[in-house]
Amino acid sequence: MEVIDTKESSLLARGVILSKYFVVEGLIGVGKTSLCRLMERIRGAKLVLEPCVENPFLADFYADPKHYAFPAQMFYLASRYQQQMTLTQNTKADDLMVADYLFDKDRLFAEQTLNHNEMSLYNRFTGLLSNHVTVPDFILFLDAPTDIIQKRIARRSIQAEQVIEASYLNSLRERYYRLWDSWTKCPVYVIDTTAMNYVDDPKQAAHMNRMIEGYLEGHPISGAPRSYQELKLEDVSGFEALAVGKSL
Repeated sequence: MEVIDTKESSLLARGVILSKYFVVEGLIGVGKTSLCRLMERIRGAKLVLEPCVENPFLADFYADPKHYAFPAQMFYLASRYQQQMTLTQNTKADDLMVADYLFDKDRLFAEQTLNHNEMSLYNRFTGLLSNHVTVPDFILFLDAPTDIIQKRIARRSIQAEQVIEASYLNSLRERYYRLWDSWTKCPVYVIDTTAMNYVDDPKQAAHMNRMIEGYLEGHPISGAPRSYQELKLEDVSGFEALAVGKSL
């Protein structure tokens, strides 16, 4: 008798058509959305991009974080969850979907802004919601040294991003790797994008496409980074994974 894994069993129980789905994660400016759009262009992937919904609590949060952190965070959680619930609508079995965020990353920001009691309530909500969110086949975590990311942010020339400090980026990266340290839902592949330019360089775009195709088919190409979970077994952790997992 054929054995169906936990993810597949859960999706079948919900009447969801199985398709290929992966997530691209990383710090701001590291190239997440650019890679997703590349997959749309050369593979016809369906995009699942971070919801661009104006948060009505955001201005109050910036003015008074202590009192408005919880409603601001819950608004983002609700927006992401609502999008996740429409993820598989009009999806065919041979479709490829790619998202530029992981639903579980919402916690990374909640842990930084919410107090103990608020975090306890947040955990109760996410405990109920996360069971209904589609688990990706794998996650690509794009990373680069902080100074490289800051230069990319500067080139983007988005005014609201120019105030982001190195300490914030370093703290966020650390929290990402803590998440990967305990992550068991699917493989996580850490990719160093320091020398990558898959937006303008056709050869690098083709290489990235082949690497992703290998992960999708379960047969990684030669030189492709191994999963973070495998590296952890060799006591390779955090930013050290970049040195081990270089793909170009």
